[in-house]
Amino acid sequence: MKNQLTIKNAKLHGQDQLVYIAIDQGMIRHISTHTDVEASETIDAQGALVIPPFVQSHVHLDSALTVGEPRENVSGTLYEGIEIWAQRQKQITREDVLARALKTIKWHVGQGTLLIRSHVDISDPSLTAVKALLEVKEKVAPYVTLQLMAFPQEGIMDYPQALELMEEAVKMGVDGVGGTPHLEFTREEGIASINRVFDLAEKYDCFVDIHCDETDDEQSRFLEHVALQAYRRGYGPRTTAGHTTAMHSYNHAYADKVLNLAQRANLHFVANPLSNISLMGRFDSYPKRRGITRVKEIIERGLNISLGHDNVMDPFYGMGMASMLQVANMCLHVCQMTGIDEMRQIFDMITLNGAKTLQVKDAYGIEEGKPANLVVLDAHDEVDALRRMPAVTKVISLGKVVAATEPVRTRLSLGNNEEVIDYRK
Repeated sequence: MKNQLTIKNAKLHGQDQLVYIAIDQGMIRHISTHTDVEASETIDAQGALVIPPFVQSHVHLDSALTVGEPRENVSGTLYEGIEIWAQRQKQITREDVLARALKTIKWHVGQGTLLIRSHVDISDPSLTAVKALLEVKEKVAPYVTLQLMAFPQEGIMDYPQALELMEEAVKMGVDGVGGTPHLEFTREEGIASINRVFDLAEKYDCFVDIHCDETDDEQSRFLEHVALQAYRRGYGPRTTAGHTTAMHSYNHAYADKVLNLAQRANLHFVANPLSNISLMGRFDSYPKRRGITRVKEIIERGLNISLGHDNVMDPFYGMGMASMLQVANMCLHVCQMTGIDEMRQIFDMITLNGAKTLQVKDAYGIEEGKPANLVVLDAHDEVDALRRMPAVTKVISLGKVVAATEPVRTRLSLGNNEEVIDYRK
């Protein structure tokens, strides 16, 4: 019997021998070294790396592509970004959010990302963005897994109806709730906000994903309370602490203590290298802190940490093109993880680790019997992919090719000679 699709000459992670991947009815049916696999359609990977899709663990689709609206972030700081977004948010409409979010998702898909967790601001009594992104979630469901987290950008304790709006968003269908304890007026209110987030999550049996200690202030220590609540409530596997940039500035003894608690809780972490290093350290003269969490130490503890793009051309970060390879490349450099094993760990942070964060690991990966969600990269291994950030030549969602890109090749004319070069070793 013919399969729907076969990928031949595919290189899988950790394997030297090229394989054939037989796909039928949206599932991976067989992986073998045989050359006689029949299919209605065949893709010749030509020895290129075939991986499960990239995972975007933290992004803000409701604010994406709003850079310069209504004005530029001149200082480049997080706080000016918050002010500008508060102004821009008043102008959003259903059509506005739909158009920008769908365009940004298409950018993701074209570069091999089929799993996305997006935060959506609930600091709007009409919940326009929530409604629009729930509509987007339904539209893209045939080819993208989109999770939505109710996000109180203006805080919880001092914003009228914040908890009521978050609860309404959960009732409408978002997948989880979050907080911004470091933006509350006092530590006591920050602690109270965390407690209320967990109470709400337990009530509706949903995810917790908190923007936690997104600051250079070494006294911002809300991570310990997030970890404590996750530990005491047995909620760690469903809890994510995003950013945790203050940990960059913790003294080593305290960092060790809080990571020990996070380990007991089995907490997930997400780092956002592009935004973190751009927004943090703004109050420093020299030397300037990198402003990213302790990625190496989190990995050494055996804790799960994945990566997010965070912002895509918005008031907080005016750059980006939704490339998770770009995110990983930046993490590799800023965290000084250039050892061969460390680089492979970085690659895991935009693939397998992200699937763990989103709690979809059972349906993720290149194994017989799993959904045929695959990416063909113009690279011979993960390190090559991180170095060159090459084209994603094929993106396959449930057995269907949903995106294709031609690899970049350069034609040189030097003297009387012409040649085509690429940048592979």
